Amino acid sequence: MTQPPAPVVPVCYRHTDRETYVRCNRCDRPICPDCMNEASVGFQCPECVRAGSKTQRQARTAFGGTQAGAAGTVTITLIVINVLVFIIGIISAGSNAAKGVAGGGLGGLLSGSTPLHDWGAEVPYFTAQGSGIRLAGDSVADGDFYQLFTSIFLHYGVFHLLMNMWALWILGRPLEAALGRVRFLALYLLCGLGGSVLVFLAAAPNTASAGASGAIFGMFTALIVVFRRMRLSVASIIPVLVLNLILTFSISGISWQAHIGGLVTGALVAAGFAYAPQKQRTPVQIATVAGTLVLFAILLGVGLANVPPVGSVA
Repeated sequence: MTQPPAPVVPVCYRHTDRETYVRCNRCDRPICPDCMNEASVGFQCPECVRAGSKTQRQARTAFGGTQAGAAGTVTITLIVINVLVFIIGIISAGSNAAKGVAGGGLGGLLSGSTPLHDWGAEVPYFTAQGSGIRLAGDSVADGDFYQLFTSIFLHYGVFHLLMNMWALWILGRPLEAALGRVRFLALYLLCGLGGSVLVFLAAAPNTASAGASGAIFGMFTALIVVFRRMRLSVASIIPVLVLNLILTFSISGISWQAHIGGLVTGALVAAGFAYAPQKQRTPVQIATVAGTLVLFAILLGVGLANVPPVGSVA
């Protein structure tokens, strides 16, 4: 008498040495415990989970950013970049490395200039000592427009760096969580550039400016705008901002131009981000960034037109 064939025990499609009676709820392939991903009904295999995640709409914040901003990755990256630039500045000073750490203004809390500062700090233009005659040099008016950007990442001494990085850590994370990574990075850089533009327009010649303070002040006002849009209290932010503004205009050597330029830019850009209508949110936010850059270009053009030619009296 012929015996019936023994039943075939199914094995996991990924691990053929493991027997299993559980199947993927989507593709019906057998899966072992290591391959099971709990679903709303039953289990799914890794391939079906990945396929589903591609078609699933990613959650967005109220301002259009992804939930990935909650990790604070951009904030941390900006801090790391600033610290690395500071270290490079010290290295560039060679035997005078201590000059880049402290011993300068504000009773020694700030530092002197390093070769990196000489290259990347923002100088509107140069004049000869005492005569007021315009000189050619490494300045924005002489075509070194990169200084508008590089100066945002340079700091005069450890104290200057630590104060700004502490503020970036405190203000950056909630803003990045609310706006998302891309919008937050755009806001930060635009605020820094806004401060640099006002430095070029209003700072005295021969004056070198550097620091993330413009971006920091922009984040203050941006956080106020964002919190107001979310109907959250700003009672803890405004007193700190007011105190910083008082210090800005009370202590000599602080670039009030960078602070005010960043502050105004932060309010304008954040308003464009936060109050964009939901159906046209992304186009309006892109237009906000583009419009801000166009405004900067116009202001720079006006400033350049008013800079005295080389060899004339400023």
